[in-house]
Amino acid sequence: MSIIDRSTHRAWLLAHFEDLLDFGRRTPVEGGGAAWLDDDGAPIAEEGAQTWITCRTVHTYSLGALLGLPGARPIAQAALDGLTGRMRDVEGWHGQVGGVVPEPAVKAAYQHAFVVLAASSGVLAGLDGAEQLLADALRVMEERFWDEDHGLVVDTWNADFTELEGYRGINANMHTVEAFLAAADVTGERLWLERAARIGAFAARAAEANRWRLPEHFDADWNALLEFNADRPADPFKPYGATVGHGLEWARLFLHLEAAGAKGADWAEAAVALFDRAVADGWDDERGGFVYTTDWEGTPVVADRMHWVVAEAIGAAATLWRRTGDERYARLYERYWDYAAVHLIDRECGSWRHQLDGENRPADSTWRGKPDLYHAAQATLIPQLPLAPTMASAIARGLLPS
Repeated sequence: MSIIDRSTHRAWLLAHFEDLLDFGRRTPVEGGGAAWLDDDGAPIAEEGAQTWITCRTVHTYSLGALLGLPGARPIAQAALDGLTGRMRDVEGWHGQVGGVVPEPAVKAAYQHAFVVLAASSGVLAGLDGAEQLLADALRVMEERFWDEDHGLVVDTWNADFTELEGYRGINANMHTVEAFLAAADVTGERLWLERAARIGAFAARAAEANRWRLPEHFDADWNALLEFNADRPADPFKPYGATVGHGLEWARLFLHLEAAGAKGADWAEAAVALFDRAVADGWDDERGGFVYTTDWEGTPVVADRMHWVVAEAIGAAATLWRRTGDERYARLYERYWDYAAVHLIDRECGSWRHQLDGENRPADSTWRGKPDLYHAAQATLIPQLPLAPTMASAIARGLLPS
């Protein structure tokens, strides 16, 4: 039996999920929203309440509420209150309120996709205001970000939605797939599944055309910009080159699309190809861990290890094992959890160290503190759930093994 299905391993996963939620207990911000936390779990005041962190907090603590964990619901509700209150603009959502707000202010698909995910999970958890938030978020995605001609979402507008940047990004589209899959399960509207599939099919074609190293950056006509940000290779959201963790994340999403009945690609074949390329290029056999990025020949560019990449590797390996039954994925799954346990899980302060250098020493050149529970928390739940429906819906339907 693979460790993935051992009752003792499942018990450890759930205990670790609870530990992660306990670390984030100080995340609620006065007035609504969620804070960026430091290494000890204390809010960093100058970061204010950021939409992407707030949405991930709603989602993660809604999962905790659905699991019946005391204290999770109030944190989810406090974060969602920010999205329905002060973080809401006349149209769409501010990227940040409070703290030192970046200028110029923009409205980005990345953050708005997470509003959809947060609202979807909040509806299932029974949070006040979640149903209207989901309806509003889907309308904004439909009217402001969805590009019907290309079957993808555009990336970034100015604050009042009057000027659209020429840049297009696959990262925002990846999280839109995640959000639309969740929305399809919650609303029962197949439109969102069909749109998620259109995005996924484009990503599969683009990856295959580049030997399964998926381009991240595109122009307004969706031509790949392979040298974009070559002078900023460690950017936290738009790095140069192929982002290893996104290859792993897309591999998992392709299997969720297949399980949901989506058409448009051979999802399993594409998932295997993306995963195998990411592992071949990104895993360091000598020191352990995944590099952050590679060039278009697979040579590492940024060798630092980001915690979320290992979390996505865990989820991808688990879903590929569940889909194929191939024991090599179970062995890799165990390897990645061993790496996380040795190098990333901070047993003294809590949560996961968000960044290590190429020698697996703590670093903070790209990420300071521990702002994100979402990736690590999902890594504890994905291995225990079916490939469809999406995570919150599966838990709400009682599909988590007891």
